[in-house]
Amino acid sequence: MAYTLPELGYAYDALEPHFDALTMEIHHTKHHQAYVNNANAVLETLPAEFSEMCSGQLISQLDKIPADKRTALRNNAGGHANHSLFWKSLKKGTQLQGELKAAIERDFGSVDAFKAEFEKAAATRFGSGWAWLVINKEGKLSVVSTANQDSPLMGVEIAGCAGFPLLGLDVWEHAYYLKFQNRRPDYIKEFWNVVNWDFVAERFAAKKVADCSCPAK
Repeated sequence: MAYTLPELGYAYDALEPHFDALTMEIHHTKHHQAYVNNANAVLETLPAEFSEMCSGQLISQLDKIPADKRTALRNNAGGHANHSLFWKSLKKGTQLQGELKAAIERDFGSVDAFKAEFEKAAATRFGSGWAWLVINKEGKLSVVSTANQDSPLMGVEIAGCAGFPLLGLDVWEHAYYLKFQNRRPDYIKEFWNVVNWDFVAERFAAKKVADCSCPAK
């Protein structure tokens, strides 16, 4: 089964004025599509067992991939998994509340302290990468960042961090440059206006149940 580009579920201009329509369209139809195409090209050369995994499952088991194919899938299956989560994490008008809010206040001291730590992780990620809110096996929340298309699902040895990603912010320049140019901190601030807290809360409640690491094939 080949990976496919997931539908956003909303129009490209649905996040205006915070995220612009043109960037959303290019990001989705060009950049994400390229990760899908490149991952599929590699999977065609591998045994069927690998293509039967969703992207989240695959990148959490990169040690099983032949060494000469591993980097390509790390980058491209990683890009597919990360972006599939990212699109579902975006929606205007939701509120941080309930058990997720309480857990953030417990583990960071306050919502403002969490946002400050997340913004710092996103702003100080050198080059391209992601900032994440993750939950570990003990149920503790933390903020981490990864380079390029690495994911916390890849584990400590590969990505330098581990945990189940609840929320991720893409800080590659292609995610913001048309609107914000070199002003990454401004883009990060706007992100809070479009976080789909309902979706993040669902992931928090599910933790690692079923296929919640794979928001799209």
